[in-house]
Amino acid sequence: MRYVALTLLLAVTAMFSACSRNNSSEPTFTLAWSEYPSWSVFGVAKDMGVLDELCRKHGVKVEFKLADYDTCITMYGSSTADAVCITNIDALKPALSRKSVAILPTSTSAGGDALVALTSAKTKEEVDAFLRATPVYGLEKSVSEYAFYRCCEKSGLDPSRYKFVNMDPAAAATAMQTGGDIKAIMVWNPFVLQTLRTVPKATRLFDSSLIPGEIIDMVVVGNDSLHKPGGDRFAKVIVEAYYRVNGMLTTDKAYVALGSKFCNLGATDMRQCCQETRFFGTPQQGLAVFESAEFGPVMQRVHGFCKQRGILQQDVTYGVNQPGANLNFSTTFLR
Repeated sequence: MRYVALTLLLAVTAMFSACSRNNSSEPTFTLAWSEYPSWSVFGVAKDMGVLDELCRKHGVKVEFKLADYDTCITMYGSSTADAVCITNIDALKPALSRKSVAILPTSTSAGGDALVALTSAKTKEEVDAFLRATPVYGLEKSVSEYAFYRCCEKSGLDPSRYKFVNMDPAAAATAMQTGGDIKAIMVWNPFVLQTLRTVPKATRLFDSSLIPGEIIDMVVVGNDSLHKPGGDRFAKVIVEAYYRVNGMLTTDKAYVALGSKFCNLGATDMRQCCQETRFFGTPQQGLAVFESAEFGPVMQRVHGFCKQRGILQQDVTYGVNQPGANLNFSTTFLR
């Protein structure tokens, strides 16, 4: 009996040891995300157990790490994170030093980036006079500066005549909300919504609804991470988690869950934010972005702006399903 018991004990011990080895050998990956409507989906996926379920399904360990937007980009550029939530504009520069693959378009800004100002200016002439006399504060050499310049152009204004001053968007919004000297900010939601509600005299001079389809929010993965053991499974976890939560966005309860990851907004505010940040909630919608006839011209315009503004010191190669490019917009995981 002692022999049988010992044999059984050794077998059980070996089984648990093997399980431990298998778990510890699972490849580990990190996605850096910041608070933004379509990226907050990943926070919901983590809280609801969707992430854990998909990690078990695909045999990888994945951490969704929350940080502010600038920090996320820095983490990705330094290879501290395997993937990042980022816009098509801001993805170009890190792709120069780290070949990158955009695997998932999550949304497009359709009013979520806006110029909020303390002015009664209405006409083009009045707005021009206000902007020539008033610095605009926002995140320099980023999607905010791009949106400002493009919206000026679409409004018949000359952006070269205006001063755009670098400032963290949260700090800029707070300064305006607390009665600081700042009179114009180019920021994104929730800062737009919060400022308009907090400051009675604040007005939305223009927003990204003027440039539909130009600001594309995405998930980008390092080519090096994608080719590590388990990299393709990591990408599948990201894509499946995104669409799984999107499928739940039909009730106030779901919008409250999303808002809890986006500055604790309630269902009504969160629905408004999602209207101004149009989600690509299905793989078919994601494919339509990368395969649309407009996508190439948009990227040419974005690339040209980044070169003109000194964001890029050299050309970045990019293209849809172009594995050798600095930035490859891949449809593999959407399919």
